[in-house]
Amino acid sequence: MIKALENKGGNTIQNDHTSYEDKWRDSTQPLLLKQRSAEQDDQVGYNHIPYHALGKGKIFSGFESLSDWIIEQKRVLIDGYIGVFYDDVYLQIGNRLAEKGYKVKWHFTVDYLKAEQVTEELVKPFLSHEKDVWGTKTNLNIKDFFEEELFGLSVDEAFDINIVIGIGAGLTSWDAGLIYLDIPKNEIQYRMRAASVSNFGKAETGPAFAMYKRFYFVDWVMLDKHRNQLLERIDVIADGQRAGELNWMFKGALIEGIRQMSHSVFRVRPWFEKGSWGGQWMKEHIKGLNNEEVNYAWSFELITPENGIVFESDLNMLEVSFDFLMLFGYKEVLGKRAEEFGPYFPIRFDFLDTFDGGNLSIQCHPSKEYISRNFGETITQDETYYILDCKPGAEIYLGFQEDIDPAGFRAVLEESQLNNQPIEVEKYVRSFPSHKHDLFLIPNGTVHSSGVNNMVLEISATPYIFTFKMYDWLSLDLNGNPRPINIDHAFNNLRFERKGALVEEELISHPAVISAGDGWELIHLPTHRDHFYDIHRFEFDTEVLAETEGSCHVLMLVEGTSVTVEVEGLRKHFAYAETFIVPAAAMKYKLINNGQGRAKVIKSFLKD
Repeated sequence: MIKALENKGGNTIQNDHTSYEDKWRDSTQPLLLKQRSAEQDDQVGYNHIPYHALGKGKIFSGFESLSDWIIEQKRVLIDGYIGVFYDDVYLQIGNRLAEKGYKVKWHFTVDYLKAEQVTEELVKPFLSHEKDVWGTKTNLNIKDFFEEELFGLSVDEAFDINIVIGIGAGLTSWDAGLIYLDIPKNEIQYRMRAASVSNFGKAETGPAFAMYKRFYFVDWVMLDKHRNQLLERIDVIADGQRAGELNWMFKGALIEGIRQMSHSVFRVRPWFEKGSWGGQWMKEHIKGLNNEEVNYAWSFELITPENGIVFESDLNMLEVSFDFLMLFGYKEVLGKRAEEFGPYFPIRFDFLDTFDGGNLSIQCHPSKEYISRNFGETITQDETYYILDCKPGAEIYLGFQEDIDPAGFRAVLEESQLNNQPIEVEKYVRSFPSHKHDLFLIPNGTVHSSGVNNMVLEISATPYIFTFKMYDWLSLDLNGNPRPINIDHAFNNLRFERKGALVEEELISHPAVISAGDGWELIHLPTHRDHFYDIHRFEFDTEVLAETEGSCHVLMLVEGTSVTVEVEGLRKHFAYAETFIVPAAAMKYKLINNGQGRAKVIKSFLKD
């Protein structure tokens, strides 16, 4: 959280952020443009900034128009998510109101925070040891961080306008207009790396590793709850990712946009990350990425806790977190499983690129009971690897050799960690050649890894950070340091019975045609009994019809150039490797092949 400025009562204060983006944001991924460009609409192929058009007059640009709305309200609460530059918002609005001659009483929530040593004691039980990778999701509320004086703030009638600004503004008892400043989580992390933001209740920044851990297990949990409690009171949603600039909309327009999306087809905004084992496939096949980046390991295609959705009106662009879509539209999106998952989207799609890169670590994921008891998650990280592309000779590591000796395997792992010694992995773990469109099944507790020269579409349950690494090939991270090894956690979860011939039988999917017609087939790629989602693949020459049958479908074109998806007369185009979602409420849709050869579209959905 940015510290409050010293001269909060001044009429004109110089902007502190806008002139040097590289100082407050550390990323090669460009900031979302304030306005849509013609070049973006003319782009052919993978689209980095998919958006939903709202029509005219729905998104407003600039602090000037927002200040005019504030003048009409007289009393305003400016709340929002962590990572927003509240001092910058104060400067921009304060200067405009001062220029118009209004006398404004500002209240800064940061002034009512409890002492940092007090809040540090509050969060300590949820962060485990400082060297541990994981903590436990908190049951704290942001109210616990504030002195009671905040909740009873009084309006000063001697002023024309009264404003409370900062995280927690909505905790006051005022009857006032409420502006909510949102920011996507990738942008929070870019600011975190640049040391321009800190954790909630802390005055200073810290190591990125520790900051992310606290964000994930404490700050984001509390801020999500706080936002959800404010939903009914919010009047205005604003995009807080651009310093010195702001686009905003009324909540009614947001709800209408979400209603439209939840009955049609849409994409989220993806983002891309480098990594120690990252590859070069995405650079070659996804145009528009910064090719100066050393590699790309991940694409966050659909990891909904960290994705945003983008709206457009009059060329103005506004991004909000995916959470808003689910909070207002989860029943339409998830259909018959909505009551089970609520506003939590349960499926993720992401890319793991090791083309000309390195091997992923030898790893496993926790059981449902273990992830719940130790980390506070409600579902676990059951995964699959779908091979989007690979080079000859590429391999997937999966399951144990028939003669695996758990104690011997652990001894070798610990010796390797202690003395930095290589391990002959295939003496303990099986490996299989990978081919395009293979599907490898990785229920929790399964030892696995992707070898070099694979482009993996990871289709998984949503949890995404609970990877217990046992062996990392003696590799180093991009800063030249060893990555954390988690042998204890791994051995608390490994399923050693998944070995030998059982691996081919149960952990490699065996496709079967389950329906066919003139020029099309529907192929079932069965998942493991522990997976709560299943996978189909449409293969078609021209077009094919599909029904949601009350379930949300997550899809990707995995072979071909592009497809058109038609839902009730609305048509949207999707390129190769783009992830798109058809909500349950769409009921039925048509896939149209825009290429010359047969198209293949993968579909994941929740099992009945």
